[in-house]
Amino acid sequence: MWYVILARDGADSLALREAARPAHLERLRALQDQGRLLAAGPLPAIDAHDPGPAGFEGSLIIAHFDSLEEARSWAEADPYRAAGVYRGLEVMPFRGVLPA
Repeated sequence: MWYVILARDGADSLALREAARPAHLERLRALQDQGRLLAAGPLPAIDAHDPGPAGFEGSLIIAHFDSLEEARSWAEADPYRAAGVYRGLEVMPFRGVLPA
């Protein structure tokens, strides 16, 4: 099943995010290589593609896992979580409708 992982950054997390980004992207690429990644990306803190020093509010990931527990476990093990970038995580089932 597909799951949405909505992660919220803590205050002043931009430097932490930049330091942990290579390991974070490596995990996402592994999901992509397995055909299990639908979408992933950061949530800019301002209405701009590159928010500069304003940084990011969090991240959104839509990926396929065998269970909600597996999705939560994967999200909790993210390098951004370990580095203190994420202050909170929500993981929920997702049923895509469009595009068909």
